[in-house]
Amino acid sequence: MFSSLFSTSAPADLTAQNFTPVNSGLSAEELCGELQQSDTEWLCAGGFATETQIWYVVTEDGKSVMCQIIHSAVGLWYPQIQFTFKIYDSKTGEQFWKSVNATNFVTPPSGLDKRSSKADQFSVTYKSHPDNPDFPESYTFNANLGQDMQISMELKRYGTAPGFKVGKGPKGGYSYFGPDLEKPDGYVIHRFWPRMLAEGHYVQNGQAHMFKGGSMFVHAIQGMRPNLVASSWNFGHFQSSIADGVSAIQMEFKTTSQYGKRGAGSGGVSVNVGSIVVDNKLVAVTAQTVWPDEDSDESVVKSKATHLRPEVDPDTGYKKPEEISYEWKGPSLVPGAPGDITAHQVVSVGSVANPQGLIEKVDVLAEIPYVVKMAVNYVAGTKPFIYQWFNPAVLEIKGPEEVSAGLSKGKKVEGWLYNEATFISV
Repeated sequence: MFSSLFSTSAPADLTAQNFTPVNSGLSAEELCGELQQSDTEWLCAGGFATETQIWYVVTEDGKSVMCQIIHSAVGLWYPQIQFTFKIYDSKTGEQFWKSVNATNFVTPPSGLDKRSSKADQFSVTYKSHPDNPDFPESYTFNANLGQDMQISMELKRYGTAPGFKVGKGPKGGYSYFGPDLEKPDGYVIHRFWPRMLAEGHYVQNGQAHMFKGGSMFVHAIQGMRPNLVASSWNFGHFQSSIADGVSAIQMEFKTTSQYGKRGAGSGGVSVNVGSIVVDNKLVAVTAQTVWPDEDSDESVVKSKATHLRPEVDPDTGYKKPEEISYEWKGPSLVPGAPGDITAHQVVSVGSVANPQGLIEKVDVLAEIPYVVKMAVNYVAGTKPFIYQWFNPAVLEIKGPEEVSAGLSKGKKVEGWLYNEATFISV
């Protein structure tokens, strides 16, 4: 049974390029693509597609909040909907985590479009506010995960920080796997809202907790078996205080050896998408592809995550970093403010023996359905783990003075960084 699910046909030319990154053929000025309504609608594709919408919040009092909906179509089985909620308190080190198999998932709910969804356990309602230029779009989020946790929040997008994808048009945001772009083996899509104002509360064991902070939203789709998409992922999400109005995000994946510039065996291609928000304005969108045989320092646009001082973690078998460096460089998107925006930060996540800000090491195979776990593990020999951290951080930004007062001399902005390093295969 599994042979049909995990088979692929070989291309006519085994040395042909079989991976096309999201920024392929785009100049630095063409990276920022405006989102259309369909870009953040649920696609709910079949096959081995995995689709997710995630809302990340960094609260003013140092908490990390994450709400995630996953729509997973696993070949011959019915799609499964998983809802995950996680909150981590940096002051106490305490966390609450719950993941439930959602039932009676519907999109669109009655009277709404497919940017909204609902299930027995949650509802997500997209709203447009054309008469409010400060916050023209929002999501209202409600979830009841049992007696121990209920969540209610509103996430409003700043009008000066529009959602984006890399590249314009209906195919913006796509990276393609396979030599034929018209009939690809698979694809990866990312669309973002880089800066929102989140306000809400959660009720834990009968006690209400209010929160407020900066946030982001990502809609991502892997139209391919996950063990073939990437060997690793990096994700960084920096938010300053509400008053400072700064965010910086990066999403990066590294292809498996099967997909690269010269067919199977030429993989290990890193693709990174990022953005910078200053004064609640989207000022730069970055995207960089690093091929194994190229010098990334020569790139006009920089968007890169680098693991520093890696060491083997006996719990997972992977080399985890002690520090991670994030770099951004791209042309200003602000009218009348030509020049580059650059940003950089290095965050310490500690050693294996003395971790710093470690929320959890997530054993991914323990969180997916058993039959899928056995299929993926047997065929691919993978053992994916996700390291999740949350630490205070400083983002160094520089750019044209017209973007923000004092930016030409450089600014150091304090905030919090939620970041992940995912290892899927060695």
